Amino acid sequence: MFHNSSQKKFWIYKNEDELEQLRCAANEKFRRKAMESGKPAVGEAMLLERREEDALFRHYERRLLDFCCAFKPVMPKSVVGTAIMYFRRFYLNNSIMEYHPRIIMLTCAYLSCKVDEFNVSSTQFVANLLQETPAGQERVAEQILEYELLLIQQLNFHLVVHNPYRPMEGLLIDLKTRYPILENPESLRKSADDFLTQAAMTDAGLLFSPSQIALTAILNSASRAGLNMESYLTEFLCLKEDKETLSKMYDSMRRMKTLLKKYELPKQEEVNFYKQKLERIHAEFSASSNKRKRGYEEDDHVAKEPRLTEEDWTDEDLL
Repeated sequence: MFHNSSQKKFWIYKNEDELEQLRCAANEKFRRKAMESGKPAVGEAMLLERREEDALFRHYERRLLDFCCAFKPVMPKSVVGTAIMYFRRFYLNNSIMEYHPRIIMLTCAYLSCKVDEFNVSSTQFVANLLQETPAGQERVAEQILEYELLLIQQLNFHLVVHNPYRPMEGLLIDLKTRYPILENPESLRKSADDFLTQAAMTDAGLLFSPSQIALTAILNSASRAGLNMESYLTEFLCLKEDKETLSKMYDSMRRMKTLLKKYELPKQEEVNFYKQKLERIHAEFSASSNKRKRGYEEDDHVAKEPRLTEEDWTDEDLL
């Protein structure tokens, strides 16, 4: 149940400002470490600013969604939602300058398959890197396994993600059985599904409960179809007399819709420029970051040297 979950206790935040503070702190932490490294090639201009990191984050998050949607066999929506949430949680407290999003996104997808019991082997998984050779796919599989423990650790071992897909199914069933005013609840599904996909690409899952997101998706779909479902909230969800709860619900819905309206993908020319900066940063710091790939950064253990470098494959191999 969501209300007893680690998601509610540790991964739901008060507002967007709190999330931005965490991301700024992660960016500043790496910038400070880089400047203190003593490397002659490192300067402020070389490092990514917070807005540049955000642009690259949105680019790679979209690549993650595209990879999952093109995955064979077809990846369930819950697995896709879990992978995206892992990606967002990971980069709340880590900078993409320290951990390259190209490998983190694939590790998030692979781990979500395991946790949600979508049974694919590592060989099957990397076979979806269609532009890679079999040898290249094997090397990527090795990298994913190198990073898996690190990802789990950075998620604080909170691996169960409550997505809004199941609550939405419950709402549709409730509409069919208890809300005869609406003749065809299934007509709302397509638009509601689209809303959930868009919401997954925002901070909605870090700010609102899955049931709030699902309800907003249904009501937004109804609104787009010219249907008024206010009576469902007031009469069938028994909120007519609970003005405070109803007001909070409407406020959450407005905030959620604002998140979706504000979302936009970065321009490709910006992405290309920022990616060049990112590759230079990782080339400069890759040797010092390799020993942390197995998640032992807080311990005295030293992981074995990785069997390949990230530069052996590129973004073009993802699809």
